[in-house]
Amino acid sequence: MIKTRAPFLYFRIMRKELAAELGKRKKFRATVDRLGKKINYKGYSEETILLNAIIDVETGKAVTDHIWFSYTQGFVKASVISGDILEFEARVKEYRKGYVNKNYKINNTTSDFKLSNPTRIKKILQ
Repeated sequence: MIKTRAPFLYFRIMRKELAAELGKRKKFRATVDRLGKKINYKGYSEETILLNAIIDVETGKAVTDHIWFSYTQGFVKASVISGDILEFEARVKEYRKGYVNKNYKINNTTSDFKLSNPTRIKKILQ
């Protein structure tokens, strides 16, 4: 399990490498860090899972240092716990992040890349 983090800009550049893979479904490997919770868009609590050290299985390159997913049935069926190493398939997508305030005409958004729709989740090591 990786506990250290490199400077923010380093990983921002690494996520930009995902731009070349935009829209493709690929296989990734990651380490389970912990479970968490968030409030979804309807205001309800939703469980999440934090994965660290995401690696593209095909190229062996690090994609990002961490990523949050919803704790879906795929993760439940794989019965993951902290420290497990997983392999899964996910689609590379682009999204907008940042701060917007229309009243003051502030739009500090940027585009970034994420992994979405994780499927075929299986435990490699415990």
